[in-house]
Amino acid sequence: MKNTLFLLLLVLTANIVAAQKTEYTTQSNIRYYPEVVYKNNAYAAERCILDIYYPKNVKNFATLVYFHGGGITGGSKWIPEGLKDKGYAIITVGYRLHPKVTAPTYIEDAAAAIAWAFNNVAKYGGDPSSLFVTGHSAGGYLGMMAVLDKKYLAKHNIDANEVAGLIPFSGQCVTHFTIRQEKGIGEKQPTIDEYAPLFHVRADAPPLLLITGDRELELLGRYEENAYLARMMKVAGHKATRLVEIGGYGHQMEEPAIPVLLNEVKRILELKK
Repeated sequence: MKNTLFLLLLVLTANIVAAQKTEYTTQSNIRYYPEVVYKNNAYAAERCILDIYYPKNVKNFATLVYFHGGGITGGSKWIPEGLKDKGYAIITVGYRLHPKVTAPTYIEDAAAAIAWAFNNVAKYGGDPSSLFVTGHSAGGYLGMMAVLDKKYLAKHNIDANEVAGLIPFSGQCVTHFTIRQEKGIGEKQPTIDEYAPLFHVRADAPPLLLITGDRELELLGRYEENAYLARMMKVAGHKATRLVEIGGYGHQMEEPAIPVLLNEVKRILELKK
């Protein structure tokens, strides 16, 4: 009898846990620009779309806007597995690529997607005041440009300082090598101009966590660019910049970077309480 009651209790407990497990759903290929942008523009219709993965029947969750990498010449929207089932919405963004477009079109796409997130996450149950921007490599670069240079989000009547946190993975902090190529500048000639996150250091930016791979294994100069940005943000008076180097990993460091990202999101959300 005791064994039977114990088994019944186990089954009941398992059913309760299963019932309490959060369900997630995804809506795909959402256009983030006004429809006029897509009229007679097949490339925008192909690339300027996003997916949102979010918890069902949950309110006031945080949102992570994730930009894929690929050198601004390739890649497509996808959601890293490590970000799923964590209680957050994940918005993964497609954007236009070189050589079909040139700077600043892809930065403008990134800003438009972030603006869409601010304006629409509440419809899905999210809290627009808890919106984080992240991405890997070129995606990290685009996120930094769209947030640090306030003019891009200002075009959408969004104050970039409303971003809860900016957390790029191995993003380029000097002018991106694809933009240098567009200008006829060699890929090994560093440039800091309006298309460099380093050009837009400012004290009032959102919290910034820069994550890179091992300086000896990363792309040439990538750790040092991020270290320079971290230093100059602090010199400019920004009090919420940190730099994390993940030892033993090169440029493909997304998987070990994700727990660092999630810990930072949790830390910032707890500070907001």
